[in-house]
Amino acid sequence: MAYTLWYWPSIQGRGEFVRLPLEAAEIAYVDRAREVGEEGLMADLNARAGRTPFAPPYLDLDGIVIAQVANILMYLGERHDIAPSNMADRLWLNQLQLTIADLVSEVHNVHHPVAMMDYYDDQKPEAARAARQFRDERLPKFLGYLEDATQANPGEWLIDHRWTYCDTSLFQLIEGLRYMFPRRMKTLEPDYPNLVRIHDQVANLPGIRAYLKSDRRLPFNTDGIFRHYPELDAE
Repeated sequence: MAYTLWYWPSIQGRGEFVRLPLEAAEIAYVDRAREVGEEGLMADLNARAGRTPFAPPYLDLDGIVIAQVANILMYLGERHDIAPSNMADRLWLNQLQLTIADLVSEVHNVHHPVAMMDYYDDQKPEAARAARQFRDERLPKFLGYLEDATQANPGEWLIDHRWTYCDTSLFQLIEGLRYMFPRRMKTLEPDYPNLVRIHDQVANLPGIRAYLKSDRRLPFNTDGIFRHYPELDAE
């Protein structure tokens, strides 16, 4: 039976971190809001009671509903063998995924540093200041940590000799940052060769190659988390 994935139908957003391992492992799923639209998504979310998701993305299978990206990926990793069986390794991978989630939150705050519900155009001066600090300080700190993590275990992937859900998340992270900060990433990437290598390896997985060529892979845009505003980028 296919999973039902609920996420906003017009952006990659946080939902893409769930889609990528599903596609890479060729796990059947239905991107339900692509069928019923945003109104259908909100109707489903608002109709739930009890142990409900706070927000998309969330995954539904036979009444089991799982929300939060790292939580969803930990479940998929254990159920579909796209995570290690060793407990210490599973916790390490989850720790890295949560760190990626922290970085993604800071990415979003660059273009919405004052108020999430206000438009970018209403907070441009503040966004310029936030972007400068993020580019110069926070981004190298996060990427340096993740680069070190690639060397914490033997093998060509984050854990051993096969890909896991966290490798696909690193792929999406690099893709998003390249879109958002093309000039800054061109300067930074030589310092993080293992992150770039893992990105390229994920891109060459058969399931990912097919996905990237399909219309299921939405383009980045300025409604998502990774947004390219030229005035926020610099080398």
